[in-house]
Amino acid sequence: MAKAQFHRNQKVWVESVGAWAVVEKIVPVWAKGFDEPVRITYDVGLGREFLANELRAEDKGEDGGDADLGDWRLLRARNKWQTQEDCAHHPYPGTYPVVVTDPNDWGGWRTPGAEYDRDPRKIEFQARLIASAPRLLKLAQDLNDLVAEAPEDAPGDILALARRAQTVLRYLAEVPAPAAQ
Repeated sequence: MAKAQFHRNQKVWVESVGAWAVVEKIVPVWAKGFDEPVRITYDVGLGREFLANELRAEDKGEDGGDADLGDWRLLRARNKWQTQEDCAHHPYPGTYPVVVTDPNDWGGWRTPGAEYDRDPRKIEFQARLIASAPRLLKLAQDLNDLVAEAPEDAPGDILALARRAQTVLRYLAEVPAPAAQ
């Protein structure tokens, strides 16, 4: 009998599409006379259901998201304002990117449909950049920590990169002053 290999809200790589997606629904296929499903498919919001062998789980290595920031990820939402035929020039026709920053798929970043239609490749890049922000922040922190251990041993180019990283980290740590009334 079939067992689910992925769970709801898990980030997976869809091999045939070449994109990351999140499992929206686990769809068991039942047959009469069996107590368990005979096959499991996964709805990842890309217009059809996929088998487990078409998906690959995200590898959570050392470059995973920052624990304080959570798991920022890129989802694909169905395009409600255009049919797939109307947006065949989009990288993923019928969908648009949504970056979620909450475990419950709330919050994050979305773009208006008209803006996405004007330059979908630019919006796709922005979505991937925003979803990668926690890993890039961790990279900047690690670089800064590495150079701080022995600044005299670091090559000049690495010192310059660490200074740039320090500037970004300081900017992110700033708390804006309240607006004057």
